[in-house]
Amino acid sequence: MPATGVDRILVTPERINAAASELNLFERPAGGERAILIHLDQGETNPEDALDELESLALSAGAEVVARLVSKRARPDPRSYVGRGRVEEIQVMVSSGLADLVLVNHALSPSQERNLEGVVGCRVLDRTELILDIFAQRARSHEGKLQVELAQLRHVASRLVRGWSHLERQKGGIGGRGPGETQLEMDRRMLGVRIRQLEKRLVKVQRQREQGRQARRKRGVPTVSLVGYTNAGKSTLFNRLTQASVYADDRLFATLDTTLRRLSLEGRDSVVLADTVGFIRELPHQLVAAFRSTLEEAAESQLLLHVIDATDPQRDESIAEVEQVLADIDASDLPRLRVYNKVDLTGRGPRVFVDAETGVREVWLSAHSGDGVELLLAELHRLLGRERVHGTIRLRPDEGRLRSRLFEYGKVLGEEAGECGELLLEVDIRRMDLERLCDTEDLTRRVEPVRA
Repeated sequence: MPATGVDRILVTPERINAAASELNLFERPAGGERAILIHLDQGETNPEDALDELESLALSAGAEVVARLVSKRARPDPRSYVGRGRVEEIQVMVSSGLADLVLVNHALSPSQERNLEGVVGCRVLDRTELILDIFAQRARSHEGKLQVELAQLRHVASRLVRGWSHLERQKGGIGGRGPGETQLEMDRRMLGVRIRQLEKRLVKVQRQREQGRQARRKRGVPTVSLVGYTNAGKSTLFNRLTQASVYADDRLFATLDTTLRRLSLEGRDSVVLADTVGFIRELPHQLVAAFRSTLEEAAESQLLLHVIDATDPQRDESIAEVEQVLADIDASDLPRLRVYNKVDLTGRGPRVFVDAETGVREVWLSAHSGDGVELLLAELHRLLGRERVHGTIRLRPDEGRLRSRLFEYGKVLGEEAGECGELLLEVDIRRMDLERLCDTEDLTRRVEPVRA
């Protein structure tokens, strides 16, 4: 049926009638839960683009989208968010057996969610709960599972009354008298205990991550983190650069767990490349808080590779969302390089471009085909090379220990003996290590840079 007005129903009236007679509302279909998508248009965003993203989230969660609805209102309805007329329409569709799940592209209050469920007769999930469900499906590592469970419990704690209305009474009867504590209060207390347990476990994981970062800093190994909007191709690019086998798929939040691999750059020491979780519009604050220890891997990096989908018509909005999350984790001041991926789908070739307004350098490439990856590697070498010094250092004959430290810290490219027994070493060393040696070994006047 063609789209009319602001609604676009993906099924016909004949299908509704057939579903009413053939399907049972309480049976779960083999193809996944049938979902109705709802977006409230308040004139801020393009409703079709917003529904497209919600549909991608629904498909990632395993749902089958049967209808897309848009309600145009100046402000949300305080009782049902979308308005009484729209709720009645949804109730008819659900009671006919067309759908068994309603997904709302906004954050609902606990009362709005309960009101909607009471009228339409099926489960109602808002955007936050949908994203939490996807994260729960995709978490693979121990840390990822802890983070997702913590985010879910924090969300559930705010709406525990849902589904427990029959227990909103004092305990009574034989064995139930005494403290007079309600069942809800007991559940809230148990949730609080579990949340504190998870927070303590994540603190330990965070300490372990920090120990790993300290060890890398001590060895002088810089970290480069891939960040970007979900489904921009970060994991594909990560696999292309490191020859790894991180799971990558054309769907939102295909991977959640941060992965670290060593990347060798020509003419310099190796770096550590980190693949991080993708960002999205209105990323639930529970997830930002729970994944803070993971996102700190990006915040502690020496360079951020901001991967952008070059084919995304809303890429400017996506860039703004990523920048907002980076600001939330105190990583907005880190140097970054924008990497526009999927250039093979745009009809244009790979290239390096400098934004005249911001001065940010951009690399356009295709992680899938590998075209332009060599341009990215060259940019990485150039940007990270600023942290190194190539020069010569004169050492006295009795400074064997200092000579050993130079071999430890940097690459000694050449060594010559002078007439008076002094040594002339040509080194390539990290600027930070050279400054440390200058402070402790009085090298300031003996360094003759070849190039910086």
